[in-house]
Amino acid sequence: MDEYERKLLLERIGREGATVGVSIPERITVQGQEIDLHEFVFEIKRRETVPPGERERVEEAKRNLRRERLQRKQRIEAGEIGFEEGERLAESVVGIDRALEALESLGPSDVEAEAKRQEAMDRKRWMNFIKQALGRDDDSSKRRGVR
Repeated sequence: MDEYERKLLLERIGREGATVGVSIPERITVQGQEIDLHEFVFEIKRRETVPPGERERVEEAKRNLRRERLQRKQRIEAGEIGFEEGERLAESVVGIDRALEALESLGPSDVEAEAKRQEAMDRKRWMNFIKQALGRDDDSSKRRGVR
């Protein structure tokens, strides 16, 4: 895969709203273990809140999904795979993000952790805004033909 294709895939998985309209994968291999991800997420989402006995299971699933997401993203970043494999990885990363959003929307199990997560998201949005305002959004300007 060439540099442009790699950047294109990374931009796709980093885009805000990338999960809009994306389905949660039926099955996925996470940390070497096959999981019925769609079923797991909807089993948990059927409840209003996560029961205390299930909270640790959900938190562990979220940690494993984040770790798997990072590993897949790093494979794309390394650029040592073909574009088709990169597309499959990018699609799976967006599916993992969709599952994580669904699990996160169950409500924070820890108010402090939720506040930190929100602050980090605000900081990321602010930095993206500053980059765009200063014209340092190099990837988007190259795609528009601006140099």
